[in-house]
Amino acid sequence: MQFPYQKVLVLGCGGAGKSTFAVSMGARFSLPVVHLDRLWWLPGWVERSREEFDGMLAAELAKPAWVMDGNYHRTLSQRLAAADCAVFLDVPSRICLESAYARAEQYAGKTRPDMTQGCPERVDAEFEEWILRFEQDVRPAMLAELEGSGKPHFVFSSRAAAYEWLDRFQGA
Repeated sequence: MQFPYQKVLVLGCGGAGKSTFAVSMGARFSLPVVHLDRLWWLPGWVERSREEFDGMLAAELAKPAWVMDGNYHRTLSQRLAAADCAVFLDVPSRICLESAYARAEQYAGKTRPDMTQGCPERVDAEFEEWILRFEQDVRPAMLAELEGSGKPHFVFSSRAAAYEWLDRFQGA
């Protein structure tokens, strides 16, 4: 079966595997990948202004095809309006935190491929707390927005289930 989507959002807790999944999907179906972290962060972990981020996001959303990973809940309704579907990696926070720490160890002192250069990988107290509170603070609103969007969305409780879903489709 052919993959029927050209604009896909990949959502989930930090450490859920969004970027890796988006890259896999992009490679498999010849879709460009947009990492929202690259749009938001400037070197040295400096936040871009909302206005500049929103302008860059609008330019990406206007393109004919993409896989876009990242949460940035403030812009979710705008992204859902432009998307053909959304994938939510609903991985438990405990696993996400373990993955975030493993990623920080893997990229210690370096920038991971899906991040802005000059932002060496880290897990600070704020990020750890956000991951631990994701299930109660972010997840309910995100799922409600997906439900209310009218867009097809797929919620996977494990990375394996998400990749099994991908495997049902023919590559490009």
